[in-house]
Amino acid sequence: MSTTSSPQAASDSESAERVRIRGPLRSLLLWFMPGTLGIFILWGAIPTVLLPLQVEQLDPANKVANLAIVTTIGALAAMIMQPVAGTISDRTRTRFGSRAPYIVGGALFGGAALVALGLSSSILMVALCWVLVQVSFNVVQGPFSAMLPDRVPESVRGTFAAMIGAMTMVGSLGGVILASLLSATIPGAYLVLAGTSLVLLTLFAVFTKPRDNRGEPRPPFRLADAARTFWVNPVAHPDFFWAFTGRLLLYTGYFLVVAYQLYLLQDYIGLGADAVALLPLVSAAALPTLVLAVAVSGPWSDRVGRRKPFVVASSLIVALAQVVPWVWPTFEGMIVFALLAGLGFGAFQAVDTALVSQVLPDSHAHAKDLGVINIAATLPQTIAPAIAGLVVLAFGFVGLFPAAIVLSVLGALAVLPIRSVR
Repeated sequence: MSTTSSPQAASDSESAERVRIRGPLRSLLLWFMPGTLGIFILWGAIPTVLLPLQVEQLDPANKVANLAIVTTIGALAAMIMQPVAGTISDRTRTRFGSRAPYIVGGALFGGAALVALGLSSSILMVALCWVLVQVSFNVVQGPFSAMLPDRVPESVRGTFAAMIGAMTMVGSLGGVILASLLSATIPGAYLVLAGTSLVLLTLFAVFTKPRDNRGEPRPPFRLADAARTFWVNPVAHPDFFWAFTGRLLLYTGYFLVVAYQLYLLQDYIGLGADAVALLPLVSAAALPTLVLAVAVSGPWSDRVGRRKPFVVASSLIVALAQVVPWVWPTFEGMIVFALLAGLGFGAFQAVDTALVSQVLPDSHAHAKDLGVINIAATLPQTIAPAIAGLVVLAFGFVGLFPAAIVLSVLGALAVLPIRSVR
């Protein structure tokens, strides 16, 4: 097998060699850009802007409690669905491979659920439709994430992870900006998101050239395997456990503040009705440092062959970012927060994905294992508003920042026990 162009993940001996990203491998790298955008534009736009606005319009007096309820229910659906979809995908044999059918099918059903969410006129309907959105797009995300360990050699996964991390953040921040610009017509905003996501994910599935895998052996399915879908033994696979824990803590700390930016600008900073118009400026402020962090950290980690120092440093930078609006509760403080958070979270995204891909327990169940590990990424984005709601109800908005700092620091410490990756 050629190490210069093959899209297949390399063996241990091959991954130690220098791999050049060209041919099909370069094409795969480029198509990860729209594919990642197609998923993460949703996670930026909906929980951060559209869902809080929709909940606020339906019941302004109880917006914090209602948002906490809606996002908690959605988070539970996400937590269950992604590993299940990954397990099924690992065992799927079709002329279009094991990943593409779920990427396109999930995006199609998810788009319909987004349209229904935009037309919802009660908190109950919002909660139900948000669950359908979470289920559909987590069916997409499990198989989508598995394509990195499926088809990319270990020695260049830092570069791929940097690209995916950059597009994750660009999608999330772009989603915030797009949703803010379209917030005057919430049903229209959901329709635009549905169409954008469906087109981008379909293009990704088609142009990454899924291969017929009907001739490949299918791993046997047992009920005991299904029961273990959500469990990876931390004693047998401690590195996977610590990678999961580190990601869960850092993401929760980050999104504890980011997911409540609209309400923070409205009530903590005191911008009131101007908050919706100014929210895109806060999100855009993170882009320069994000681009810098991603461009440097992913390829740098490939060159030096180390992941952990980058993950630890980036988590501590995110913790530092949370200090700024805590001690300087102004719009300018939120801009500085965005700059530092973009630097730290961008570097984390660029390197942590590569680290995780190197500690997966089962080489024959990439989608299932990544479905489990992605709980640590998607769950905080959807449950953070619920946790934040409890913190705000107990301590006020100011309580979000020390809670986020503690979680981010613990996330940095969690990766230190990992032994199989430097």
